[in-house]
Amino acid sequence: MSALKAFIQSLLPRRLYRALLAPYHLLWTMFAAARYGFPARKLTVIGVTGTKGKSSVTEMVAAILTHAGHTVAVSSTIHFTIGTESRPNRYKMTLPGRGFIQKFLHEAVGKGATHAVIEITSEAALQYRHLFLDLDALVFTNLEKEHLESHGGMEQYFQAKYRIGRALVRSPKRPRAIIANADSTYGARFLALAVERSIPFALADAADLIPTDTGIAFTYEGTGFTLPHPGAFSALNALAAIKTASFFGVALKDAAAALASLSRIAGRAERIVAGQDFLAVVDYAHTPDSLEALYKAYGDRPKICVLGNTGGGRDTWKRPEMGRISDQYCTEVILTDEDPYDEDPRTIVAAMAAGMKRAPTIIMDRRAAIAAALKKASKGDVVLVSGKGTDPYIMRAHGKKEIWSDSEVVREELERLRH
Repeated sequence: MSALKAFIQSLLPRRLYRALLAPYHLLWTMFAAARYGFPARKLTVIGVTGTKGKSSVTEMVAAILTHAGHTVAVSSTIHFTIGTESRPNRYKMTLPGRGFIQKFLHEAVGKGATHAVIEITSEAALQYRHLFLDLDALVFTNLEKEHLESHGGMEQYFQAKYRIGRALVRSPKRPRAIIANADSTYGARFLALAVERSIPFALADAADLIPTDTGIAFTYEGTGFTLPHPGAFSALNALAAIKTASFFGVALKDAAAALASLSRIAGRAERIVAGQDFLAVVDYAHTPDSLEALYKAYGDRPKICVLGNTGGGRDTWKRPEMGRISDQYCTEVILTDEDPYDEDPRTIVAAMAAGMKRAPTIIMDRRAAIAAALKKASKGDVVLVSGKGTDPYIMRAHGKKEIWSDSEVVREELERLRH
């Protein structure tokens, strides 16, 4: 929060302050769009929204378009890229405010970008950051229970996402497309948007699906696809990207080549290799559905699982459920600190443990927890460190934050085991 914003909040009654937030955010968006010359009008813009899979779909769409010869800008939870230039997202928010995206798109136009792929959250939509993006297409991945305490329920959560769909309908671009997950109960409502193309995708579209714990293969419309990313969810994300790229004229063979070479998506089922004879994986999974999908992706392998609960003060309902799922699928469970904010981290971990039949190992220091898991691993095991993915900080009380990287810590602790 800026000093000015904090000062204003201290002066005004809470109800009045909250009422003023909407015009505050709207004016920022309008000002920035005008200030930077409405840059989205000069680009082909693809939005990606949903609870899970947004970052992976964003990366896959960008990889396919880049392989097809386009210069692509990406704004996501992971990073901000324009062509070959990239910088990590260290904002602790997927789509930063105060006109960030308009400035970014202006820079992208100036550096020769032709396409932009933008990950858009419900929180960003509630703060009007989705406006003036002039979408050519929108991808809806799914809608699962998350942020319910801030939104007020699933329907309110859906309506926040649906704002982005309505922005697609208002877009002056032609033709426009909605690409939506037909396996999701909310997908049909997105597919009914009044745009030129309505493109469903579903897991059934992937024929001859062959999953392994290091990748997945399937056939779509006679073209074979091989991805170095495990789990049926990876196939579903790929189908969303393939159909989106196809709408923009990219041939299936080019999409297949691009996805086969996309060996790493940071923090998304990311394998960390340092000479060990077991798998070490970092993943962002922070909801019950995504955690279960991650564990299922590694089949019957013995799993040593390190997890906490993001984040303090919200989504308290999911804590025992996350504990229950880890207890069900993991050989050993190590509960640890994640993003407690102003809440006692031990209270969060205790709520997770309450959902478990077996007593977990509790190591509150996250590095020590990861190190312990790696030391326990034997040949053929998989160590799964979930919850933070590419999050750059551990968020602590009173706004303090600790610089952090799960993938770097896993790599460092693996190196220590070798010496």
